[in-house]
Amino acid sequence: MRLVSRPSFMKIHKLLKACFQVKSMENKKVGYLIIGIAIVIIFIIFLFNNTMRDIVDATCSTEHGTSCPMYQSIDQQTYLSFAIAALLVIIGLVLVFSKPQERIIVKKVKEKQKPKKYDLKGLKPEEKKVFNLVKEKKAIFQADLIEQTGFGKAKMTRVIDRLEGHKLVERKRRGMTNVVVLKE
Repeated sequence: MRLVSRPSFMKIHKLLKACFQVKSMENKKVGYLIIGIAIVIIFIIFLFNNTMRDIVDATCSTEHGTSCPMYQSIDQQTYLSFAIAALLVIIGLVLVFSKPQERIIVKKVKEKQKPKKYDLKGLKPEEKKVFNLVKEKKAIFQADLIEQTGFGKAKMTRVIDRLEGHKLVERKRRGMTNVVVLKE
């Protein structure tokens, strides 16, 4: 038995998400908010203090007079409450008057690189074929080159050796195989 249908559940979910989504606030706004809360707390402290004194006056004055120990307890709690409220006001003022954090945005500007021209004169057709595969992929495993060209391992090693001699590619060891990359 379903209590809430699927579409209405999604609407409720979206509504709750929108209500409780915390947006970033500036330090100044948060500082004002904390100071406002502290002022409300101070107002509540005064109300509570007056109410407690009225209660103590009504119950304690007949028995102990003006030296009732409850007055001292009320004073201690009031001072502690004011200290907490003062701490909140100080934190709020620090946030209001503190310098906001600067956002540093660094954009990398990609330089337009001109396509590098490679001198392929004097290369055999199989060397050109391997070079074009490496150029297309930028980096490729030697085993993949063997698979794509159909050359044997020994022939591929000789072709890559000649391309390295012409300073067109570079072979890098990766585990049990080699990666062939364009020479920059």
